[in-house]
Amino acid sequence: MTATSTGFDDLLQYIEEELSFATSHYNDSYLDRRVNARMRRTGAESYTAYLRTLRDDPGEGNRLLRALSINVTSFFRNPPMWEGLREVLQTLSTERQRVRVWSAACSDGREPYSLAMLALDDPTVDDGRISITATDISDPSLATAREAVYESTRTTDIEEELAPLSDYEAYIQRDDEQFTLQPTVTEMVDFRRHDLIRDEPIGSFDLVLCRNLFIYIDPEHKDRILSTLDESIGRDGFLVIGMAETLPKAYRSVFEAIGRRSRIHRRIA
Repeated sequence: MTATSTGFDDLLQYIEEELSFATSHYNDSYLDRRVNARMRRTGAESYTAYLRTLRDDPGEGNRLLRALSINVTSFFRNPPMWEGLREVLQTLSTERQRVRVWSAACSDGREPYSLAMLALDDPTVDDGRISITATDISDPSLATAREAVYESTRTTDIEEELAPLSDYEAYIQRDDEQFTLQPTVTEMVDFRRHDLIRDEPIGSFDLVLCRNLFIYIDPEHKDRILSTLDESIGRDGFLVIGMAETLPKAYRSVFEAIGRRSRIHRRIA
């Protein structure tokens, strides 16, 4: 099925109005891939048939919301970025009494928890000064994040993901292939729901991460997200974006790249 097929617009309208997921913010190709994955799982042969499934089975609505959430993530995804971020945390925790960090579009929590573990693991970082706020638009993703339990699967090796830490076992409780994060990690992160397009900025931060979101968002909404992020970063603060993303020209006089391989930028204006 393709996004131009009959019934696609009706399906998106239902998802937006009844499931409260802002389909209008995302490009059709992304939405179509995620919807088709659920159609194959439910045996629906058309968008109209899948819409009937959604109306008849409330549980499928929750499963679709999980599928629509940007959840391609891992602990310490893109190692070069984390090496650069280690230096940022070292600098901030030395220069400032309090370091406020925002992990925007945090998905299932692995990014903010990686931040917490990196701070705890590095003796040159004063982790007591660091507080992390993590937000996402997806309630199911936030529920998973708060639970803080992750599993290795055929395609995901949690032990390998935690390899950048000097002693990852200090931060997890392991039961076979299930990894539960210790309270020392989870207590550093405050999760809350936030829509980067519709909601106002949630505060002033020293470090903001918003990685691998823009590639899914329609161009007309990217400026709104960037404006929200811009307003949320304090003087000499840092912004981190995805490895495949670049800042628009309008923001290149505001942020200076401090590492091309890491996509870390510092506010200069």
